[in-house]
Amino acid sequence: MELYLLRHGIAEDAPPGHPDADRRLTAEGKKKTAEVIRLARRAGLEEPLVLSSPYARAVETARVAIAELGLKNEPVLTPALIPHSNPEAVWAELRDFNKERALLLSGHEPLMGHLAAYLLNTPGLRVDMKKSALVRIDVEGLGYVPYGTLRWMLTPRLAG
Repeated sequence: MELYLLRHGIAEDAPPGHPDADRRLTAEGKKKTAEVIRLARRAGLEEPLVLSSPYARAVETARVAIAELGLKNEPVLTPALIPHSNPEAVWAELRDFNKERALLLSGHEPLMGHLAAYLLNTPGLRVDMKKSALVRIDVEGLGYVPYGTLRWMLTPRLAG
């Protein structure tokens, strides 16, 4: 299975008294995310099922990816992808989608970096997931422990 880990794009600062979960993408965040997804299409990304954190900035990032890929569906929202979730919770959630060829996960740091390391079975690995960065990791099945292979990582700097 192809797994694509997408960190949300640049988001606005939360106004005083408003929850962090309500922060939305900036115009620049949408633009950089779209650029990365277009580059990923050239690298072979096509028709993944899109899962997203329920936080506004991650949902908007997922929708940018869906639009750039020409998909028709809405993202599947899952609390397993909130910022301070853990890789094990995400892995357990992914096992429900074992019939999919490709999944794109829209989420946050620090989770996305930790998840990349977990999927590669190297928990001590530090992965610097910049905003709008996209990592492809292929996993063989969805067994008890993941054994992934890193295929590539794209950042807005490479796309722009």
